[in-house]
Amino acid sequence: MVLSFPEVRTFVKNELAALARQYFPQTEVIAGIATAGIAHGALMADVMGLPNCYVRPEPKKHGMKNQIEGHLVAGSKVLLVEDLISTGKSSLQAVQAVREAGAEVIGLVALFTYGFEDAKQRFVEANVPFYTIASFPVLAEVAVEHGYLNADKLEIVKSFAQDPINWKQ
Repeated sequence: MVLSFPEVRTFVKNELAALARQYFPQTEVIAGIATAGIAHGALMADVMGLPNCYVRPEPKKHGMKNQIEGHLVAGSKVLLVEDLISTGKSSLQAVQAVREAGAEVIGLVALFTYGFEDAKQRFVEANVPFYTIASFPVLAEVAVEHGYLNADKLEIVKSFAQDPINWKQ
């Protein structure tokens, strides 16, 4: 959806680049995570004047059977780009693929995170710092400010965010 709106798309690519410059100034390659992270990674790499590639969840079953598409040199410092972090599974699959290719994953930037504790812990265990433009708690607060949620609904949303696996309404 973001890509459909030029003003929003420009904002997002510039904010992702700003996160990269602030937290990962040593970045040498931008790698988008398939599929939604691919376009954001390409736009961000263009803004930063850096090489770009992308990472699939698994190797293709035909052709060259690549999991990583694009030029990636072993030893490169790679910043991964994702659209959404929920469980972290797809992001961490990409981390593993890049590491197996001999490159160094220095971190990850994303548009949004739910902020689930188990996902945060997985990133810590994998030694992958990440930063996002927006988060679920911020989204919920903005929704209240603009009247999309009332205080009671905000509490329901917060209870979901604390334990999404066992959450029941």
